[in-house]
Amino acid sequence: MTNDEVAPARAVVAGHGLFAEGMIRAVAQITGRSDMFIPISNATMSRDSLEAAMREHIAAGAVVIFTDLPAGSCTIAARKAMRGDDRVTLVTGVNLAGLLDFALHGDRSAAEAAQAAAEKARAAIAVIGGTP
Repeated sequence: MTNDEVAPARAVVAGHGLFAEGMIRAVAQITGRSDMFIPISNATMSRDSLEAAMREHIAAGAVVIFTDLPAGSCTIAARKAMRGDDRVTLVTGVNLAGLLDFALHGDRSAAEAAQAAAEKARAAIAVIGGTP
């Protein structure tokens, strides 16, 4: 690859409203690495449109899909889009800690990076204070 070429996005971030765009902007602000992510919002897309967009990005080289909710429309579309393609990994319930880990460890295979991102995302969730 020459310096003038842009690497294809490695991952799709999909979710409700401005979730994906906001998460990618936060990653860019912290790491400077937003080039590996493509945002998709379900705000104006049908399930069929979501699935088609994801298939398009998979065909262009995205091999990981991060979504906001495990049973949301983006996850359902992702599961359909990746059906039969063992190269693609889906991570649901993503948070900023997970995306940061993925962005900062580009040397791993996509599947390894997705697994590590999911573990980092889970570990970042904490409840502090309050009494049940």
